[in-house]
Amino acid sequence: MNKIYIYSLCALLLMLADPWIRAQGYTIDLGPEVQHADIAVGDINGSGLPDILITGQGGSDMLMNNGDSTFTASMDTKLATYANPVFEPDLADPTLIRAEDGWFYAYGTENTWPEGHRVTPIIKSKDLVNWQYVGQAFTVKPNWKPGYIWAPSIHRLDGLYYLYYSNSTWGDENPGIGLALAENPEGPFTDRGMLLDTRSTGVINSIDPYLFNENGEHFLFWGSLGGGIYGIPLSSDGKRITGEKFQVAGNSFEGVYIHQRDDTYYIFLSTGSCCDGASSTYRVVVGRSENLEGPYLTKNGSDLMDYNDMWWAPAVDNIDGVIIKSNDPVAGPGHNAQIVTDDRGDDWFIYHAILKSNPLLPGGATRRPLFIDRIDWKNGWPEINRGTGPGMQEQQAPFFNQ
Repeated sequence: MNKIYIYSLCALLLMLADPWIRAQGYTIDLGPEVQHADIAVGDINGSGLPDILITGQGGSDMLMNNGDSTFTASMDTKLATYANPVFEPDLADPTLIRAEDGWFYAYGTENTWPEGHRVTPIIKSKDLVNWQYVGQAFTVKPNWKPGYIWAPSIHRLDGLYYLYYSNSTWGDENPGIGLALAENPEGPFTDRGMLLDTRSTGVINSIDPYLFNENGEHFLFWGSLGGGIYGIPLSSDGKRITGEKFQVAGNSFEGVYIHQRDDTYYIFLSTGSCCDGASSTYRVVVGRSENLEGPYLTKNGSDLMDYNDMWWAPAVDNIDGVIIKSNDPVAGPGHNAQIVTDDRGDDWFIYHAILKSNPLLPGGATRRPLFIDRIDWKNGWPEINRGTGPGMQEQQAPFFNQ
């Protein structure tokens, strides 16, 4: 399927008296609530011809190319829509993978839901929108140190599912990262114990792992507030440290995720307060580099290594490169999972955020449901909802051939 190119029609729609668009004699009614619309041109149905997709807040439809300079409006193939959050009550610090069975599996931080305590909860979906609870990754909680199981990172290597996870408590002087393996994405995962900790690496706050694979080489990236963001080579089986650590970002960040697009590496980092309920200041910053080990610069040229001790308000507002942060209905968006590309060529940003209208779990912990939003790439940089924060309107859903 060809890459779809997105063109904003905001200005055009503002000039129109009525919210409709005409194409080859067809009128596409996007509804009375349209505030903007996008047109996507690409081979939607696999015919080899450029089709047209029109999407607006009030609705969407497809124009299928007839091959003779005319288009047929596919009124019987209305695209699915969704509204955030896509899963409640909580899936903090999400990580996800599309397994061999075609399902997406997402894993989250340990927390107490209204239905009971969850150690590394697992949910699954076919479309990133409709999720169902599966269970917990562990039948026996890892106990190589006292703590909570936070911020897992799921991957598939050598026919097995690898779950790297944080083991820590608030104020822990020696947090660490462990590894568990399973044959099935639903588990149960067998714990292999500690991979690294603060004492073994010298990195304060050694949590929040993410595994990056390139040409058969594995690198574990990790780190959190106060310690900095680091990478380190792992063995070919992903079970052991084999090299020296290197730093890629300052200590104002956590929740590292690295995404490769063409020949460029994009680093996504969270900063601010994650867990202050409706007052949380969490947000996501992005930088890019031509080299995996950096330097990672923001769109404005700021080096992410230069941001240290700035995650508390108001200093956090001076960190450059923010692509998503709080808005009126939602606080603290952040700690994104892996970016997913759907079968239409759209990229999707998966993360947790806090509904200000319902910010706490029954035990008093911050309630962090699962959100998704489409990424638009503009001049080599990701953009989400034109910088307006998490999307709460009804919007076009990801598309996957089932």
